[in-house]
Amino acid sequence: MLRRGLVSCLSRVGAVLVLVCCSLSLLYLPRTGPAGSPGGHGVLSGAPQGPSGGRENYQALLQEREEQHRQHISSLKKQIAQLKEALQERGEPIKGEKESPEKGGERQAGAAAIEERSHTDLQEFLRSQLSRAEVHSGVRLPSEYSVVPFESFTLQRVYQLEMGLTRHPEEKPVRKDRRDEINEVLESALQTLNTPNLSRDRTASKVYSPADFIEGIARTEKDKGTLYDLSFRGEQPQQFRRLVLYRPFGPLMKVSDERVQTQYTLINIILPLSHRADKFRHFMHNFREVCIKQDGRVHLTVVYFGRDQISEVRGTLENTSRELNFQNFTLIQLNEEFSRGRGLDVGARAWKGGNVLLFFCDVDIIFTSDFLNTCRLNTQPGKKVFYPVLFSQFNPAVIYGSSEHVPPVEQQLVIKKDTGFWRDFGFGMTCQYRSDFINIGGFDVDIKGWGGEDVHLYRKYLHSNLLVIRAPSRGLFHLWHEKHCADELPPDQYKMCMQSKAMNEASHGQLGMLLFRHEIEAHLRKQKQRSAAKKP
Repeated sequence: MLRRGLVSCLSRVGAVLVLVCCSLSLLYLPRTGPAGSPGGHGVLSGAPQGPSGGRENYQALLQEREEQHRQHISSLKKQIAQLKEALQERGEPIKGEKESPEKGGERQAGAAAIEERSHTDLQEFLRSQLSRAEVHSGVRLPSEYSVVPFESFTLQRVYQLEMGLTRHPEEKPVRKDRRDEINEVLESALQTLNTPNLSRDRTASKVYSPADFIEGIARTEKDKGTLYDLSFRGEQPQQFRRLVLYRPFGPLMKVSDERVQTQYTLINIILPLSHRADKFRHFMHNFREVCIKQDGRVHLTVVYFGRDQISEVRGTLENTSRELNFQNFTLIQLNEEFSRGRGLDVGARAWKGGNVLLFFCDVDIIFTSDFLNTCRLNTQPGKKVFYPVLFSQFNPAVIYGSSEHVPPVEQQLVIKKDTGFWRDFGFGMTCQYRSDFINIGGFDVDIKGWGGEDVHLYRKYLHSNLLVIRAPSRGLFHLWHEKHCADELPPDQYKMCMQSKAMNEASHGQLGMLLFRHEIEAHLRKQKQRSAAKKP
């Protein structure tokens, strides 16, 4: 098509040249013809009519006109030559592409190579972001202040530690960006799970849907990207699919996809205790419902300090064993001063049944069966430990106005800004395998009394190569109880105890209402007096 257009263009140019030459010939003939010939002008205007002078003048004028015509023709030829040259320059690339397809292929191959190199560079950058992030293994951190915590989320809600104008302990993902983010991650995860893998899923028949999603955790390292760790119900009971995705400030990348069997994963709950037999009865009520009736894969180790009330504690355990045929418990008595770190260390080392999953707990903790699964899914021997952030309850008497209006405990377990807070400064509740606890060196048993031992162990893990999962847990609650700070505590521990006591009472706004209650009451009295004075 291009060659045909070029030939047509050159033909038209040739016709124009022929027409120009004919016009010049016609213009030349009448002006140089003899006097009196048809079409001639006769005698030139102003030419002398003498026999000799007229002929000479006529020849001079004729030569002058011929010179002008020659110059004009030379100018036209020059313009035509320039036009031909321009047409030739335009036509050569087209002709070259038609006549040399291998050269065009070389150019296309060069462009493809550049594009492939750019794609390879992008892939290398994304892999470098993934390798720098704390995904496959832990990164040694100097202190607890360097930890980037996770957020946990379900299909309906997001549980987060950071607070602000639009943030609450429990946030429904109503913001469009958050909703779109969760939907995109779940869609990508479901597509991965439902894509057949010939080398592994030959017998798989389950089609995963959003209803199979249990919960996920996510965190963003601002200079690297966002990690998503998602848990789904598997093909069999007590089987799960765990999918890890990563977004290195670019498209989502699949990091791993694995099946996690938890039906044989026993959790040994270690509970240090001193006195507080009444609180232990409340704890065992929740333990019976969740651990024995719902889960069934739990061992309880109680490390009791002293002799007072030991008979009540032993009686509670024996009644539970007799009524529910439960034998998976151990009672260890230590005749020494209470030390939480010492009790947890003794309880962990007393286990002789292999590498068991440990959950360090307190008597004023309530948890759900979902939390036990979260504990199993977020720990792995030699690789990662789980430090959940529990939701700590405010003083019910302050929340509900008085002690008379306090509802049952089960109805108090609501995650809201005015009912409690994420206890992000506490590191006492933790899930870890016994082998990791032993290898890291356990607790500092020299710490006596309240506080300090949990932070010490937490820092040990931060200084190791283990991955520390720190995230709010929607199934772990700390019940409010009045806190007493003993005078025997050292100044630093006493200060920590008093700060914890203040934070446990009520929210900032509720404490402000209590602090300024006299001013508020005075304002209400004045308002009543003004209203009464205005009445006729």
